[in-house]
Amino acid sequence: MTRWSFLAALAVVLPSVSAAQDTTAAQMVQPAASLTLDDALKTARANNPQFRQFLNNTDPARWGVRNAYGSLLPSFSTSAGLNYTGAGQANYGSGLTRQTSGLMGSSYQAGFQWQIDGAKLTAPAQQKANQRATEEDIASQGIALKQAITDQYLTTIQATGQVAVARQQVERNKSFLDLANAKYRVGQGTLLEVRQAEVQKGQADIDLLRNRQLENEAKLELFRRMGVTPPVPVEQVALTDTFAVREPVFSLDSLLTLAEEQNPSLLAVRERAHSAGLGVRSARSAYLPSLALQAGWSGFTQKSTNESLLLAQALSSGQATASNCTFQNQVVQGLTYGPGGIPGQPNGGIIPDCNAFAGLNSSGTALDPAVAQQLHDANSKYPFHFTSQPFQASLMISLPIFTGFSRSLRLSQARAQQKNADEDVRARGLQIQSDINAAYLQLRTAYEAIGVQLANRDAARDQLRLAQDRYRLGSGTSLEVSDAQNAVQRAEGDYVNSVATYQKAFAALEGAVGRPLR
Repeated sequence: MTRWSFLAALAVVLPSVSAAQDTTAAQMVQPAASLTLDDALKTARANNPQFRQFLNNTDPARWGVRNAYGSLLPSFSTSAGLNYTGAGQANYGSGLTRQTSGLMGSSYQAGFQWQIDGAKLTAPAQQKANQRATEEDIASQGIALKQAITDQYLTTIQATGQVAVARQQVERNKSFLDLANAKYRVGQGTLLEVRQAEVQKGQADIDLLRNRQLENEAKLELFRRMGVTPPVPVEQVALTDTFAVREPVFSLDSLLTLAEEQNPSLLAVRERAHSAGLGVRSARSAYLPSLALQAGWSGFTQKSTNESLLLAQALSSGQATASNCTFQNQVVQGLTYGPGGIPGQPNGGIIPDCNAFAGLNSSGTALDPAVAQQLHDANSKYPFHFTSQPFQASLMISLPIFTGFSRSLRLSQARAQQKNADEDVRARGLQIQSDINAAYLQLRTAYEAIGVQLANRDAARDQLRLAQDRYRLGSGTSLEVSDAQNAVQRAEGDYVNSVATYQKAFAALEGAVGRPLR
């Protein structure tokens, strides 16, 4: 036996077409929709909730890499704000107060910061390893999903085959009942044989109903794993794929080598171990200096809500300045140098016009119009005519000397994570080897069992044919026919199960290796 088709194997247990049709055949539902394994897998990859959760990790992994590279670049920031201070009495202590106007202000800041250290230099490679691990996790989950869908697809086909076996048994029991009735009518049989045939027919009908229920439940479970609801009643869904049965020709060593090189779950833990190794390097870099650079620009505006108070305070300040100027002139003129003032100084150190010096008019009773206009213009810059501040920049190199052993703790933790990750790789490798060995042995056993079950089925059919012939000739009993029919049903059912077991073992081996094998 070098090649078998799963559905072809099921076809050999179907009843032959006959002119007579009973109520069982009439109950067969015509398929309204077909489902291939490829369609089931595509639907599952698009809709299975667990698989979609793994797919959702793709974007964060990509942005993790971009963020790691972005941390090597300067960060830019801007800010702007408004402020207000109400009018009132400003208290300077010791009973000194001053009437103040309400003030409105606005400001802006713009700058950049750049900081670099060993952890940031290591981060891109570490995040790339994490991204590859995420991608391998998704691939591994895809393999697991394929195995789950394939296994349930095969289970459904297996249930369909058992329905065919049960329907064949119903046909046999109907023929046996017809034969028992015919013999009873001509006096060659007994009523006991008729009743026994009726009981056998009823039991076969019950088995058929139960197998149909199991088939429908298998279809429902298949659609659940696909992540969708059936588009039509499950009784109307037909699975159409066939699966070849071939003698396993690949060697165990080649399967182990293939898994070592390509199994996604093993590759994922390896990438995480690589990331953990980079984490050790990042923790060790905390003993090295770090560099920080920052620079910025800023500006502000301010406006008094009571401009008359601002002018009055400026006038009062100017008059005080003019009075002090006059006093200083009198002091200089009263010195021994005489009214001419200090020799060698411009104007003898005497200010000719104290009112003009203080920004007042000639009489000293009001502000000079130009000064008043300057105050008005300065008070009108709010909110966007900023007064800029000087550019600021700083560069700093930092080397922590003692951090309370925090660096040592972080390095120790990173090394422990690396060791744990290495053990995860070893454990995963051992698990894969065990799974492949078990699946390979199961596959070979299942293949050999198919040949045994095929021989058993053929022998049981010959036994039934002989029992039926003996019963027709009157040399056999109805009990012999009944036992032979039950034996045929068991043999045909076992044969269907053996073919399904082989296909499931093949799917399990593919899942353990992590790659398709056919």
